[in-house]
Amino acid sequence: MTRTNWAAITAVVLALLFAGAATVASAGREDSPRASATPTADSAEAGFARDMAVHHQQAVEMSFLVRDSTDDEEVRRLAYDIANTQANQRGMLLGWLDMWKLPKISTDQEPMAWMAEDGDHTGMEGMEGMDHGAHEVRDGSLMPGMATKTELETLRTAKGEKAEILYLQLMTDHHKGGVTMAEGCAELCEVDTERALAEGMVTAQQSELDLMADLLKARGAKPRA
Repeated sequence: MTRTNWAAITAVVLALLFAGAATVASAGREDSPRASATPTADSAEAGFARDMAVHHQQAVEMSFLVRDSTDDEEVRRLAYDIANTQANQRGMLLGWLDMWKLPKISTDQEPMAWMAEDGDHTGMEGMEGMDHGAHEVRDGSLMPGMATKTELETLRTAKGEKAEILYLQLMTDHHKGGVTMAEGCAELCEVDTERALAEGMVTAQQSELDLMADLLKARGAKPRA
């Protein structure tokens, strides 16, 4: 991996962190353009914040797992960047929910229901095995891109290049799901600061997808079908 590529990724990460700090500050200002429009519990803003916080938490977990399973500096550096960035973003998302006085967990709304064009937010009962668009909820994988409990256990026990390849494949799936969710918020969210964060997520994760494809190719592997 060239220094140029790593510099580009680092620049994106730093830009997101600085933008995040500004986002939190502006979200609470009385003169913010959307300050008077507090989101409701079933809004796209709240749904995205809750779902992406869960999605990010798994990315952080997988990144720490692979850092303990390989000595490869490229993969470890990528894992550190992802864990650091997504942990910070997760804190921002949960902070907004606190500021809006909204629950961090929804008991009456399925994951990604906020993305439904018809606004039909049905209950969580019977969710296991249910098809959310093209995603089947199973074995702990609540949203598109999320790894199953079985896959996480496999990653936990894998070592060396096997762990690197599995991590890159799982994280590729994870980023694709994350990009879809972030694009949904960029289209549906009305709070300017949250929409800006979602747009930044799309840009950063698409860049990391390109990087992960290169890392997989260097290991004689490719993203999963």
